[in-house]
Amino acid sequence: MAISLQGKVALVTGNSTGLGRAIGLALGMSIRALVAAAELAGQLVGFQMGLSYAAIVDPQSGVRNNTLAILYANLIVLVGFAGNVHHRLITALADSYATLPIGLGSVDANLGGHVASMLGLVFVIGVRLAAPVIVVLLVVELALGLVGRVAPSLNVMMSGAPLRLAIGLLVVAATVSAVPQVVNHYFPRALELAAATAQSFR
Repeated sequence: MAISLQGKVALVTGNSTGLGRAIGLALGMSIRALVAAAELAGQLVGFQMGLSYAAIVDPQSGVRNNTLAILYANLIVLVGFAGNVHHRLITALADSYATLPIGLGSVDANLGGHVASMLGLVFVIGVRLAAPVIVVLLVVELALGLVGRVAPSLNVMMSGAPLRLAIGLLVVAATVSAVPQVVNHYFPRALELAAATAQSFR
């Protein structure tokens, strides 16, 4: 069946538009990876502290997150604006028109590997942000276990919950200042992975 000229134009235009959207989506994944890593860190910390029951609906993502996940995610956004991350993202988007011109393109076989690396970066950043609180609360759990063995009549489950919460909040307050350093350290890597993902659509 022959395709009319209008059909060919619509096909080429649709392919070019889809290619541009895919490139923009790949670049936007760098920012979303940082926010998702912060949410993962907040989920891990909140679970260790016992805040899993205090989950509220996050208006940004529409899912139920605990308060620490929302705190970390909003902190990442504020740090991004303070560090002109949005300017660098707009610059990368403008540069993509020169390096990846609009037109017909194809999907590279390395796309899956780049996306997997981006998801791996989410776990690396999330665990690094949550590691101090997890390690300290692990020591607290070991201490509570020893106290439970020494004094079996003491209800460790009830008396340990406020202790875990208080120590967890103190460690979060002590380590929250390291969040900007982690973001500034990993954002270039996230942008490199986003550029490699975008180049997979050439």
